[in-house]
Amino acid sequence: MAIAFLTTAASSYATDTGYGASAATAAIKTGQAFTIVDMLRWAAEDEYLAHGEYAAIMKKFGAMRPYDNIMAAEEQHLAWLKEEFRIRGLPFPSDGSASAIVVPSDLKAAAQAGVDAEIANIAMYAAFLARPELSRPEYASVKDLFERLMRASENHLKAFRNQLSKY
Repeated sequence: MAIAFLTTAASSYATDTGYGASAATAAIKTGQAFTIVDMLRWAAEDEYLAHGEYAAIMKKFGAMRPYDNIMAAEEQHLAWLKEEFRIRGLPFPSDGSASAIVVPSDLKAAAQAGVDAEIANIAMYAAFLARPELSRPEYASVKDLFERLMRASENHLKAFRNQLSKY
């Protein structure tokens, strides 16, 4: 169920580039083997994508809540991911989200894009957390990170739904 939800939601806010949640969705949907490193990379990509999407919305429509607050939160999420990459001795991916960002046409569409982005993000983390390897002790910090990121996205989703209800 989460995987189908992820497929639908991801396409609403990003082009089909195989980046972030859309890449994770494709791997899950096709049964492709993937690793903890892949999950961490897709998480970083999706956080970059969310940050870029909200920055583009504010560039077009001006700084406003909830976009400014949530964009700052996405920066924190990227910092958490960067630390996990550092701990594991992995290079942190660069931001390649620019080509995947779709700027909504109006504020209602922007609020819907926020809803869609956070739904896709939540579904991605739920799918990751269902993976059996995350129950191993050596991946406890990754599991904790994905749980924190998913909770943050759940909070962001509430804010975007509230924003959408204004239209």
